[in-house]
Amino acid sequence: MQQTTSDRPILRSKVFLYITEFFSGMAVMAAELGASRLLAPYFSSSQIVWTIIIGTIMIALALGNMWGGRKADKDPNPDKLYLRIMIAAVWIALIPLVGKDLIIAISGLLIVTVSTNFLIVAAFVSCMIIFVPPLFLLGTVTPGLVKFTTDSLKDNATIVGRLGACNTVGSILGTFLPTFVTIPAVGTFVTFLIFSGLLLALPIIYFAAAKVKRIASAVSIVIFVISGILSPLTGFAFWEGNLTYEGESIYNYLQVKTLADRTILSTNVLFGVQSVTMKQGGLTGLYYDTALAAPALADHADSALILGMGTGTYARQLREYYPKMSIQGVEIDQSITNLAGRYFDEPSDIPVSTYDGRAWLEGTSKKFDVIMVDAYQDITIPFQMSSTEFFTAVRQHLNPGGVMVVNMNMISDGEGSINQALQATISSVFNVGTNFESVVMADVGGTTNRELFAKAPSSERRTSSNKVIEDNTMQRSAQASALQQRTEELTGDAELTDYMGQVASHLVTVDRGNAGDASLVLTDDKAPVEVLGMRAIDELIAQQSGPYKEVLRTQGISGLMKMQ
Repeated sequence: MQQTTSDRPILRSKVFLYITEFFSGMAVMAAELGASRLLAPYFSSSQIVWTIIIGTIMIALALGNMWGGRKADKDPNPDKLYLRIMIAAVWIALIPLVGKDLIIAISGLLIVTVSTNFLIVAAFVSCMIIFVPPLFLLGTVTPGLVKFTTDSLKDNATIVGRLGACNTVGSILGTFLPTFVTIPAVGTFVTFLIFSGLLLALPIIYFAAAKVKRIASAVSIVIFVISGILSPLTGFAFWEGNLTYEGESIYNYLQVKTLADRTILSTNVLFGVQSVTMKQGGLTGLYYDTALAAPALADHADSALILGMGTGTYARQLREYYPKMSIQGVEIDQSITNLAGRYFDEPSDIPVSTYDGRAWLEGTSKKFDVIMVDAYQDITIPFQMSSTEFFTAVRQHLNPGGVMVVNMNMISDGEGSINQALQATISSVFNVGTNFESVVMADVGGTTNRELFAKAPSSERRTSSNKVIEDNTMQRSAQASALQQRTEELTGDAELTDYMGQVASHLVTVDRGNAGDASLVLTDDKAPVEVLGMRAIDELIAQQSGPYKEVLRTQGISGLMKMQ
């Protein structure tokens, strides 16, 4: 039998309908923000992924609005509306339990079938499968509530306005609470559970008052409780069994792993090491070691600024090899700074400002001999720290003869690559006047990293030991000898001195000729670093997945299953 609002006493005052609209709007935005954090460890938190999330959710809501409006006209039954809300709430509650497994399964399937734009396709398909169904159901709420709250055309605009206001206020809270309260405090998984629980309470209360759908209500509660118990126990990196710490901040997913010889911080489950500390000191075997050429390339090595302090890998190495150097760190994520003191033995006497690197530069007049830029987040560098305006600010904060070193975390060459764009941009700032050979770069063996060094013009005559790449006729052996000599003079450390010889043998001058087309220069107005970064990741994935695709083509799925 068809039910109407008159048959349900809880709906007669209309208050419960407004409450439903409020929590529906809240759940939509909380799910959207939760989606970004769920996908970030696998596909990044770039603008591209945000676009995919917002786009798919808007598609779901639009389709839900259309379908819900037709259903409300043909069958104005509030029981069916609240049943849809119940299904949506249970679905969202299950996301933290099974969402990450679905992402892994989807990625595994697509990586051997998709040839280009893997991250974009995988993120889109993941959003469609995980988030579109519940948000489609929530999209049916507003037209249904309009049908049930409107009694006549006399005040229908007022009613619709109230519903819109309730939805908007709920959406505002659903935006701010996850970002600033629940995700930093209890994590993404519990955030999904909190907001799905609030949403689930609506149909539970409704059906309890009407004394109907008791079995459906009981099943929903059981599923919610099971997910609530199991989800927080799994973690993002569910295949890791020896994590020292796993948590979240406003900016990042954070993971600390303790190994026999080192402790590692990662802000991404699948890619990269953001910081490392060696338990016995010494070189790390990673790109941080190559970056230590910067003090030796500079005219002086008395001060350093680290933009992207992380847990202080650069700071610890500078303190070990250049103990007299004054160091200033800048790190936007206070949670990472807290982890630095707790797990990574960051020197307590090194000041660390919790600030965006570029904003910090704009607010200070201090100058440094070395500025180390390691602000990569996920797959690429933030656009505001990749432009000519930013690198100009860095150059202005270098002492004469000072050196900037930038970590580029993906070796991506070829026309229009992200590294070519960064090289062109930095060269346009530093290769000026008579300073035509001030930018050099070196790939880091065994990694996907490339270090780029840019030197400000000197105000004094350089010694021969400090003249490393400025003479274009100098042979690589002479370069290695010069950098080794300078390192020996500054540090007296045999291991570092020997390693600098290896670094110098890989140094390549970046001039206006090999930096690329001037149109590649990045500016605040145009810096498509995320698109370029995604392209680089696609290239790496294509290289790694090639053998698997060949096995799939020749042997089918059974062949893939046999590969270990």
